[in-house]
Amino acid sequence: MGTVKSLNKWANAHTYYPLDLVRIALGVFLFYKGVEFMSNHEQMTIMVRPFQEMPGGMLLLHYIAPAHFVGGLLIVFGLLTRWAAAAQLPILMGAVLTNFLGEMNTTNLLLATITLLACIFFFVYGSGKHSADYYLKMQQ
Repeated sequence: MGTVKSLNKWANAHTYYPLDLVRIALGVFLFYKGVEFMSNHEQMTIMVRPFQEMPGGMLLLHYIAPAHFVGGLLIVFGLLTRWAAAAQLPILMGAVLTNFLGEMNTTNLLLATITLLACIFFFVYGSGKHSADYYLKMQQ
C-alpha cells in the first residue's frame, strides 16, 4: 500500500497533458478493439486459433472482448487505471505470442507491442493528476 501511495505522489507531481492524452488514446484504442472483437466473431476465432488446444481456450474468447471494452473505458476516464491495465496485460502478451505461434503479421505485432508497453507504463505510473481517481481522492 505504501508503494502505491508513493507511486501516486510521484505521478501526480510529474503529470503532463501529453501523458493524459496518451492514456486517453490507449483507452479509446482498447475500447475500439473490444467493440471490433464483439462485432466480428470470425476474426476473433482466427486470432485465438493458436491457443485453442490449451485448456480454457474458449474462455479466452469470452474474456478478451469485455476486458478490452470495460478496461478501455476505465482507462479513458482514469478510473482504476492500474487494475484496468493489469487486466489487459495477459491479453496483450497473448497477442504478441499469437504472432510467433500462428501467422506472423508485423502490423499486429507492432500494435500489440506498443499497446503492451503503454499498459505496462500506466500500470506503474497510474492515472495521473487529470483523472477520475485523482478527483475522487480529492473529494474525500
